[in-house]
Amino acid sequence: MTGDLLTAPGEKSAAPAPRPGRRLRLTDPVTGVWLAALAVTLLGWAVVAAQGGQFFTTTNVVAVLQNSVALGLVAVGQSMVILTGSLDLSVAYLISLGTLVAAQTMQSGGVLLAVLATLALSVAVGLANGLIVAGLKVNAFIATLGTAFILRGWIEDQYTGPAGQVTAGFQRLGYDRIGPVPVSVLLLLAVAGGAWFLTRRTRLGHHLYATGGDEHAARLSGVRTRRTVVVAHVLCSLCVGAAALFLAARLGAGAPWAGTEARYDLESIAAVVLGGTALAGGRGGVAGTLGGVLVLAVLDSVFNQLAVDPFFKNVVRGVVIIAAVALYARRRTPRRRTA
Repeated sequence: MTGDLLTAPGEKSAAPAPRPGRRLRLTDPVTGVWLAALAVTLLGWAVVAAQGGQFFTTTNVVAVLQNSVALGLVAVGQSMVILTGSLDLSVAYLISLGTLVAAQTMQSGGVLLAVLATLALSVAVGLANGLIVAGLKVNAFIATLGTAFILRGWIEDQYTGPAGQVTAGFQRLGYDRIGPVPVSVLLLLAVAGGAWFLTRRTRLGHHLYATGGDEHAARLSGVRTRRTVVVAHVLCSLCVGAAALFLAARLGAGAPWAGTEARYDLESIAAVVLGGTALAGGRGGVAGTLGGVLVLAVLDSVFNQLAVDPFFKNVVRGVVIIAAVALYARRRTPRRRTA
């Protein structure tokens, strides 16, 4: 049991080796979500073209990629928390507060101090969440929702509107691009690549999966599950801090509504679920999450070009998420063998 729990997905274990050609399957959630992203893109292009619009323009491609960055950073962090069987509902307000801290610190103390202050705030919030969940054994939903209310109360008491100012040089992170690829996408890829390596190729990553798969068995196998959950929450908040810095660069100032207006709490969880990560923990990963982010970003772009009613937009997004989860659940249900 110990060997199975501490073996990272994709690595060799004592279990029988899979048959040749079965590693990449259409039924695999990661493959499925990226195929879904391709299908949504092609369908969106066809629908927009039928209405006389243009989908594959440089402006629209850049907009889709830029809209994927903040959500992608948050969703990558959310993935690591959900892998342990936890979650974080405080991310939206942490983003808002992060943009305010970044902009105000940058206005008076420079870029480096602003980056450090934002990341320090993120670590503090993530550490608090992790200790409440793992140490006090408070349900993650309640614990992080409580943290969200605390952050909301501080923001509403201290700020009535945008504050601070981001330097022109730092705003290049939000607007510069290499050809049609925004520079900020490189930040997302770097963070996602680091998270993928951590979850798939390190002992901590093995422990994340083991804790989410079966916390009791993982503890018996020697995994320090409480510490693993705390570290996962800190890593999640660091990703949120990176998203706050990106949004501050885009907005040019701190904004109390930066995280809540885009509903990054629920949107990030939706992207993670679309990517095939189980909310119960133990299954999934960063690669699928990025596919889920792309699906949501493309849907938003299509809806915006077609000027779709917000109600209908939310209905479609909800149907897509429910259908994806139902499909994953159906695939994982063991089939009964007939005699």
